[in-house]
Amino acid sequence: MYEHSHQTPLTPRQFAWRFTRHVAASQAVVAVSLGAGMLGYEHFEGLAWRDAFLNAAMLLGGMGPVDAPHSPNGKLFAGFYALYAGLVFLIVTGILLAPLVHRIMHHMHVDEGTE
Repeated sequence: MYEHSHQTPLTPRQFAWRFTRHVAASQAVVAVSLGAGMLGYEHFEGLAWRDAFLNAAMLLGGMGPVDAPHSPNGKLFAGFYALYAGLVFLIVTGILLAPLVHRIMHHMHVDEGTE
């Protein structure tokens, strides 16, 4: 997916396109996760879609749920969704940082024979 250390770095325009694809991928992960959270809150807690959106978005954003779950299944869902939301945060961070870190590492690479 990325160029090898012996290849020339991407042009700024190519890098911007690569970064745009990574942003789109991270947005897709967040959108799917938000949708799954909304469905879970609607199904297990019987929340209206606006309230389900708020709870799922707050968990994905790291703030915690607004409405405390009341049913046993709702409590299980909220707990597992909170754990999942933490993983989504790490995954999205990795997706967004990967091209930046690769570009920095690529520019810092020094061939062993040129010391």
